[in-house]
Amino acid sequence: MPTTVLSNIGTLVTNDPALGEGPLGIRHTAALVIDDGRVAWVGDSIAAPAADTGFDLDGRAVLPGFVDSHAHLVFAGDRAEEFTARMAGQPYRAGGIRTTIEATRAASDEQLTANARRLLDESLRAGSTTVECKSGYGQTVADELRSVQIAARCTDEVTLLAAHVTPPEYAGRADDYVRMVCEEMIPRCAPYARWIDVFCEQGAFDRDQAHAVLTAGIAHGLVPRVHGNQLHQGPGVRLAVELGAASVDHVSRVNRADIDALAGSDTVATLLPGADFCTRNSYPDARALLDAGVTVALGADCNPGTSYTTSLPFCIALAVRELRMTPDEAVSAATAGGAAALRRTDIGALSPGFRADVIALDAPSHLHLAYRPGVPLISRVWRDGVLVVTNRVVPQ
Repeated sequence: MPTTVLSNIGTLVTNDPALGEGPLGIRHTAALVIDDGRVAWVGDSIAAPAADTGFDLDGRAVLPGFVDSHAHLVFAGDRAEEFTARMAGQPYRAGGIRTTIEATRAASDEQLTANARRLLDESLRAGSTTVECKSGYGQTVADELRSVQIAARCTDEVTLLAAHVTPPEYAGRADDYVRMVCEEMIPRCAPYARWIDVFCEQGAFDRDQAHAVLTAGIAHGLVPRVHGNQLHQGPGVRLAVELGAASVDHVSRVNRADIDALAGSDTVATLLPGADFCTRNSYPDARALLDAGVTVALGADCNPGTSYTTSLPFCIALAVRELRMTPDEAVSAATAGGAAALRRTDIGALSPGFRADVIALDAPSHLHLAYRPGVPLISRVWRDGVLVVTNRVVPQ
């Protein structure tokens, strides 16, 4: 592959404190060299080495590609009417997922694949160069299997979320459904997934049921993550910590013991403010988590029911406005935090040796992601060192 130099960068966020100012490792009037899909050099623009190709970024900001560690992209249909009802005052309950289960089961593989790829392209235009993808809208062995197979054709970060809610045919028999997930679904689907997830929440699965699903997944080589503490204070956070989960996601209703457990663990708290925005749920207390030393990630939680967005810039703006994170903290959570939630050490930073997943903004600083909410600031995206988005267009 030819080498590429990005020069005349206004503000470069490296996420490597050894390379620049503060925790984000910020450099000004900087340059970055890409070689064979990796970051090869970072320094002052005036000292940039020669390369085969070059881009003068004319003072634009450059950041690591966003790492979206929580997305539900294999589905059919939408739930716009449900959203409208919530905005009119109807409370969110976990059972709305069943509407999407029905539509997903009725869709063809081609329809599901096309929709997932459409959303991934949308994510890429918004700067997300790595996106995790969950199953969870099939909930039969055959439908969960095809969901993880479709996801695996789209991303390396595939999560089996068979235990999303109890499907209609198992109404009142959640234990029977959990048994089927553990004995039939997980063995069939595990070869196509990296992660096992469960919705541990009132209206979904209790602690014992969630524990059974996660330990069955672990026995088949999957790494646990948990949907926890979204609607009620409950056992999700501490179950995640107990089992060494990579992340516990939502974390909107926690107490001091939950925060202390997270702070003493390697489990990342993934905050999903898009879901709280779309459900009128209370936002997480990000300040309490960060001040306690918890590693925090931001995810878009793209799904048709409770967060139909692929935009991490939107979530960054929400995190700054509603979660009271600083712009630096929010950008870190959407990049390095997402990488930590996926236990990846090759993405989320622009330090020599890291994968060259790079975004350039039509703005001089990363601060504009929160300062100019709703404005499409992502002008160029490189993934694995290849320019894949130019002027917000993904080539077909």
